[in-house]
Amino acid sequence: MADTRLVHGRYRLLDLIGRGGMGEVWRARDESLGRQVALKCLKPLGPHHDQAFARVLRERFRREARVAAALSHRGVTVVHDFGEHDGVLYLVMELLDGRNLSQLLEDNKHHPLPVGDVVDIAEQVAAALAHTHQQGIVHRDLKPANIMRLTDGTVKLCDFGIARLRHDIGLTSRLTGTGIAMGTPHYMSPEQIGGTEVDQRSDLYSLGCVLYEIATGAPPFDLADAWAILIGHRDTPPAPPRDHRAELPGWFEQVVLDLLAKRPEQRPCDAKELGLRITSGRTTPTYVPTVVTAQPRLRPPDTGFREPRLPSWTRSMTTGHKAVGTGLRTTPPDPAAGFTGAWTTRPAGVTPDPLPVHPAPGPEAVTALAARHNAGLSLGRLGRWTEAGEVHRAVAAERARLLGPDHPDTLASRYETAFALSRTGRAADALREYTEVARARERGLGADHPDTLAARQEIGYVLGQLGRHFEAHQAYTAVLADRRRLMGPDHPDTLRCRHNLAFNLSRLGRPEDSYRMAHDVALARVRVLGPQHPDTLVTRHEVAHALGQLGRWEEALGTYREVAEARSRALGPDHPDTLAARYEVGISLGRLGRSADALTLYRALIDDRTRVQGPAHPETLRARHGLGVNLGRLARWEEALAESRDVCAIREQVLGPDHPDTLVSRREVAVGLGWLGRWADALTEYRRVAGARERVLGPDHPDTLASRNDEAHCLEQLGRGAEAVRLYRRVAVLRQQRASSGQM
Repeated sequence: MADTRLVHGRYRLLDLIGRGGMGEVWRARDESLGRQVALKCLKPLGPHHDQAFARVLRERFRREARVAAALSHRGVTVVHDFGEHDGVLYLVMELLDGRNLSQLLEDNKHHPLPVGDVVDIAEQVAAALAHTHQQGIVHRDLKPANIMRLTDGTVKLCDFGIARLRHDIGLTSRLTGTGIAMGTPHYMSPEQIGGTEVDQRSDLYSLGCVLYEIATGAPPFDLADAWAILIGHRDTPPAPPRDHRAELPGWFEQVVLDLLAKRPEQRPCDAKELGLRITSGRTTPTYVPTVVTAQPRLRPPDTGFREPRLPSWTRSMTTGHKAVGTGLRTTPPDPAAGFTGAWTTRPAGVTPDPLPVHPAPGPEAVTALAARHNAGLSLGRLGRWTEAGEVHRAVAAERARLLGPDHPDTLASRYETAFALSRTGRAADALREYTEVARARERGLGADHPDTLAARQEIGYVLGQLGRHFEAHQAYTAVLADRRRLMGPDHPDTLRCRHNLAFNLSRLGRPEDSYRMAHDVALARVRVLGPQHPDTLVTRHEVAHALGQLGRWEEALGTYREVAEARSRALGPDHPDTLAARYEVGISLGRLGRSADALTLYRALIDDRTRVQGPAHPETLRARHGLGVNLGRLARWEEALAESRDVCAIREQVLGPDHPDTLVSRREVAVGLGWLGRWADALTEYRRVAGARERVLGPDHPDTLASRNDEAHCLEQLGRGAEAVRLYRRVAVLRQQRASSGQM
C-alpha cells in the first residue's frame, strides 16, 4: 500500500510503523471519526500463490479479526474494524503508544527488567489472560513481542493471529495443515511440542517463559537451535530464576517454576488463580503455593535412561531407509551403559584391538550429549540437514574428547554427521567420514556387527551420489552377502540392502535387473512388514520407476497411483512421500500422452506443495516445471515459456545458476523459444546450459553432450549448417572416446 492511499474511503495511511513476514502495520487516520489508528495489512500474494492457498491465509486473517474483536478488556488490544480493499486484507486496531517487552529488553541491552516492573507486568498479563480464557480463547503464541507496555504503564496483549477458539477445533486443525504445532520455540509448552490438545494452561506455561526472561535476561532454555530448545521444554527442569538473579523474591520464583511445570495439571488451574497468587505475593512476606510443583525428572524411576518420546507430529515421518531419501538410522548406544556392555562385545574368535583408556565422564555429561544427539536426529527428521550436521559434528567432537574417538557413541555421531553431509550435497565429504567410521567400527565391534554393516551400506549410497555406480554396486553386493549370511534373506536390514541394490541397478542402465529385484523385495516386504508399511511403499515406488524405464508406462501409472493412495492413508495426504508419488503419477500421464490430465494433477500438486512447503521449495518448483512441460506438449507455448522462465529465475536464486535443476529449467526455456520460432534467443540459452554443464560435469559427460546436440540443432534451424556439422562431429568423437574408456 502507498502512504497516500485511502483504504475503503475511510482509513488514510500515514507512515509505516512495522513490518513482519506476513504483512505490515501502518499508522493511519480514521477520516470518519478523526482519530489515529493502527492498520495491519496482509502482504499481497505474488503470482506464484494459488487460490486455495490464498483462501487459507484469508481465513486465518479473518479469524484473527473475529477473535480479537470479541475481546473487551483494558489488557487486550482493541480491534475496531477489518475488511478487504483491492485484494488486500486489513485489520484496524487502536494505536498503542509504548514498547513491547522484546523491545524493552533490547533497550536494556538484554539485562533483566526491574523487579517491580516484572511483578506489575505479571499481574496485568494474568488479568488479561483471565478475561480471554473466560471467552474460550487460547492465545497459543504468547511471547515478549506480543505483550506491549504503554507509556502510562498499562500492559496489553497483542496479536491473536494463531489463537484457538476452544469450540472451533475443526477449523483450527484445517488451517494448521501440516500438523506441526504452531508457536515460537522459546515459549512453547510441552503439550504444544507434543502435538497434544492444549488449553489455557498452555498460555500459562508460555507466560512463565516470558516472566523468566524479563526477570533474568534470558528465556529458560536459551539453546543454540530450535530443536534443542523444544527438547529442553519437554525434558529438562529449568534452573531456578534466583540462580541467575538472587534479588528476585522467593514467592515470585515459585510462581514462575509452577508455571513452567511440565504437566499442565501441575500448573495453576487458571489465570485467575495466578493473579491471586501474584497479588498475595506482593502483600504477603511468605509465599505458600496452593499447588506444589514436583521437579521434573530426566530419568524414569525404574530402569535408567530411556530415549524420550518424540513429538507426535514426527510420528508420520518415516525412519525407513530408502535409496532416494532418508538413510539408515541406528539407535545410539544407551549412555547409561558407560564403557561396558554390548558395545565391547565381539564375535567369538575375534581378538579385540587394544582400546585407549579414558577416565569415565560423569553421567550428566553423557546424558546431555545424548540429548543433543537426539536433537540432531530430530532436525534431520524435519529435513534441516545443515543444522543437523552442525549439531552432530559438535557432539562428535565432544564425545571424542570425553569417551574416545572409537567409542560407539562418538562413531554414532560421526555416522550422523556423514548422513547430514550426504543430504546437503557434500557426498565426497560424507564418503570420507563413512569410510573412517566403517573402519573404526570394524576394529572395535567386528566386521559383522550391524553398525559396521550400516556404515558400509551408506558408503554404497554416497558412491551412487557421486555417480560411481559400479563401485556402489560392488559395495552393496558385498554388504548384501554378509547380511544374507548373518540375518537371512528376509530380515528388514537385508531387504533394505536389496532395495538399494535395485535402485543402483537402474542407475547402471540395467532396468530389467532393477525391476526383478525391486519386485522381489516388494513381495518380501509385504510378507514381513505388511502392504502399508512405508518401506514396502518405497520399494513399490522403485518398481514403478523401473517399469517406466522399461517403457511400461500404463503399469507404472497404476503402481504410482496405488502407492500415492496407500501413502495418503498411512502417512497423510501432505506427507512428502505421498506428494512424491503424486508427482510421478503426473510424469506417467505425460509419458502416456495424457497431458491434459497431467496438467490438472500438477496444478493440484502445486497448490498442496505451496501450502505445505512454500512456493520456493525445490519440490514445489519441480511440480511447476512439470506443469510447464505439459503446457508445451499441449502446444500452449507462450504459457509454457512464461512458466519455465519463472521457475528458472526462482531456481537460480534458490539453488544457484549451475544447479542441475536450474539448468533443466533453462533448457526448457530454450525449447519454448525454439517452438515459438525465436531460434537466436534459444541458441543463447542452449549455449548457457552447455557451458555450465561442461564446467560442472566435464566436456564428455552425457548431459553436456546432449546440450551440445541441442546447440547444433539450433544452429541448423538458423541456417548455420557448417557450424552445426562441426559440433555434431565433435559430440560424436567425445561419445566414442567415452564409450571406449568404458564410462558410458
